[in-house]
Amino acid sequence: MSEERIVNYWKENEEEQIINLSLRPQNLSEFIGQEGISSSLSISIEAAKKRTEPLEHLLLSGPPGLGKTSLAHCISKEMNAKFTATSGPAIERAGDLVGILTNLEAGDILFIDEIHRLSRVIEEFLYPAMENFQIDFIIDKGPYAKSVKFNLKPFTLIGATTRKGLLSAPLRGRFGLFFDFDFYLPEDLAVIVRRSAKLLDVEIDEGSALEIARRSRGTPRLCNRLLKRARDYAQVLGKGIIDADITRESLDKIGVDKQGLDDLDRKYLKAIINLHKGGPAGIEAIAATLSEDRLTLEDVVEPYLLKEGFIVRTPRGRIVTELSYRHLNISCNKES
Repeated sequence: MSEERIVNYWKENEEEQIINLSLRPQNLSEFIGQEGISSSLSISIEAAKKRTEPLEHLLLSGPPGLGKTSLAHCISKEMNAKFTATSGPAIERAGDLVGILTNLEAGDILFIDEIHRLSRVIEEFLYPAMENFQIDFIIDKGPYAKSVKFNLKPFTLIGATTRKGLLSAPLRGRFGLFFDFDFYLPEDLAVIVRRSAKLLDVEIDEGSALEIARRSRGTPRLCNRLLKRARDYAQVLGKGIIDADITRESLDKIGVDKQGLDDLDRKYLKAIINLHKGGPAGIEAIAATLSEDRLTLEDVVEPYLLKEGFIVRTPRGRIVTELSYRHLNISCNKES
């Protein structure tokens, strides 16, 4: 079910990856939103440049689709550094990591997405690499085993994670800079919509840009996805211009309402209301009711619902708020 959601902003198909590369900001001045992160990073980058040193290792955390990868690319451009990207699940053996690290030049940036999914064995290799720019690699086995030390060139590791709490304390402690991403304000997303529309060579008015922004769940990746759907409608059913009518029709048709909720979000809320009398309801029970994976609900569905106040988490489970009842036009009566 969830694979087909338009708001699956944590997944990109190949076509979207290509298009999103063209929409990605090229430097910090083009990076919209997250002002606290951008301003702090600017100072750290300028200081590193003056010392002619690599930037400190930094950890970017927050829900998917908020621009962690885009910011990492901006950092590499600001530092005039080569960018090498991989992900935690992709590094299966220590030899894979050794190969990546030994190919890095001085000042290069290594970006590891989903860094919380690194195995503990791989983490052990990362510790000396991050601290002393060295790695110890064991070759042969048994009585013939010996340790070979590799000296690495100074580099910057940028880790990105959607679940910072799953990082081990030793790994987390070796980062020098920490930045937590938050959902974007509609005003910031509207700026992103207008910028992306310009790059996609499609005309959009101010009101429509803000409407798309409001339905984008505070997420730039989803913002661009909804813009492309509206563009399709404008080119086929309109005059090639994204106006208020085209925006409403296109987004309503794909099931994204004015608060950015889609069918799965509404089913989630209705399951708690109808089957659990508004809660509290355990996440396992909700997942079973919806035939959805628990992690999908925890990582993708719930963060936005919590942020917007549709649900609250308690020790006993999830409880829907009065806002959910109003949004779904359901009478706030737990006996119903």
